[in-house]
Amino acid sequence: MLWQLILSDLYRYTGSTSFKALLKTYLFNRGFNFSVWLRIASQKSFMGKCAYPIFYYKKKKYGIDIHCTTQVGYGLFIGHGGPLVVNPTTIIGNNVNLSQFTTIGANGGRQAATIGDNVYIGPNVCIIDDVNIGNNVTIGAGSVVTKDIPENATAVGNYAKVIHYDNAAQSVNRRWIIQ
Repeated sequence: MLWQLILSDLYRYTGSTSFKALLKTYLFNRGFNFSVWLRIASQKSFMGKCAYPIFYYKKKKYGIDIHCTTQVGYGLFIGHGGPLVVNPTTIIGNNVNLSQFTTIGANGGRQAATIGDNVYIGPNVCIIDDVNIGNNVTIGAGSVVTKDIPENATAVGNYAKVIHYDNAAQSVNRRWIIQ
C-alpha cells in the first residue's frame, strides 16, 4: 500500500513509475520529496514513527503543513512545492492538485473540507470549514470557498461561485488509476 501511494504520487509528477524518475523527482522536486515523507510518516508502524522527525523537518523547511494524520488518497500533486496549510481533519481524494499558498482550514475545532477525486485547487485558494468539494472540480486562483461545490464544476471568486460545468478538472493531468 505504501509503495502504491508513493508510485501514484510519482506518476502524477512525471507520467512514469521508473526508478530513474523516482530518483530524479525525489532529488529535485520538493513537492514530491515532501509527499514521500508524508506517506512514510503516515504509516501506523515503527517505520512511520522513525520517519516522523525527517517528515517534520521537511514540513518546516518547505513550508508545507499537511499533518501525517490527514487522509490523503492516491496521486497527490503539490504544485510549486508549497507553501500550504491543510487542517488535519481534511479528507483529500485521489488525483488532487494543491497549488501554492493554498489554505484548507476550519474554525473553532470543527471538521475541515472533504475534497473529492480529480480536483484542481488553484493558487491562493482558501477553503474554510466543513465544505464538500465534489469529484472533477476546478477551483480558480484566489477563490474563497465557504459552501459546497458540486461535481464537475468550475468555481471562482470571493466567495467562490460555480461559473460552468464544462471541462472541469482539465488541469488534473496524469491521473492515477487505482489498481
